[in-house]
Amino acid sequence: MSPVVRRALRQARTRSGLALAVVLGAVALFAPALTPYDPVEHLDPRDGALLGPSVAHPFGTDDFSRDMFSRIVFGARVSLTIAVVSVLIAISAGTAVGSIAGLAGGAVDAVLMRVVDALLAVPRIFLVLLVVALWDRVEVVTLILILGLTSWFATSRVVRAEVLSVREREYIGAARALGLGRMRLFFRHVLPNIAAPIVVSATLGVGHMILVEAGLSYLGVGVRPPTPSWGNIIRQGQEWILPGAWWISLFPGIAIVITVVAFSLIGDGLRDALDPRAR
Repeated sequence: MSPVVRRALRQARTRSGLALAVVLGAVALFAPALTPYDPVEHLDPRDGALLGPSVAHPFGTDDFSRDMFSRIVFGARVSLTIAVVSVLIAISAGTAVGSIAGLAGGAVDAVLMRVVDALLAVPRIFLVLLVVALWDRVEVVTLILILGLTSWFATSRVVRAEVLSVREREYIGAARALGLGRMRLFFRHVLPNIAAPIVVSATLGVGHMILVEAGLSYLGVGVRPPTPSWGNIIRQGQEWILPGAWWISLFPGIAIVITVVAFSLIGDGLRDALDPRAR
């Protein structure tokens, strides 16, 4: 186990965040085994709609008589999958662009960073909405690609700064003197030494991506019903809050808060473990 991981795990908040993340991952992975009903099945449209929390339906039912517990558990699978995969795409793209800029330097670095500066100048949510608006109906795979390919800009700048720092160190000069090629030099010596801030960025990015996906689904341009997503469940339940069916929006909102807090705790713990001033 690396020293960074050991320092992070000494913190109670990191352990708490990791425990929550593991539970959420297990819920998403084993959703079919944990849910008593199909998340899109209309159980009893006449007598089973808008039932409050009970033993049979722990989170109640919605206006279509669908079991809310089943929908929220399957919503965890959808929302976490979108967040994790889109963050992996963003981190991969940002690492690639930042590494190329940092290692190549010169005109290549200048051009790539000016492109990144231009993209960062555009509000991200506006850029996402602009891209999403090009499709009448956005599938989950398309949404993942859109979120991933519009989220790598800040990561590329962080990676570039780390590469510029690492490439001036003595062991890099020694590796070059031994005749190592650029690719081998990068994967054997540069990437392992810039991995820590990338991991922190990815961990914090998952929580942020959960909020972005929920916001898009709430606005009706993300995951579309009947596929359950925490964002579109909240949107569905907003009109039933005042009539008294508060549970439709409350429980997915709690799920979003718990997930974001879990990944934020992990990211903060890793960031503090990497900070020499905190040691």
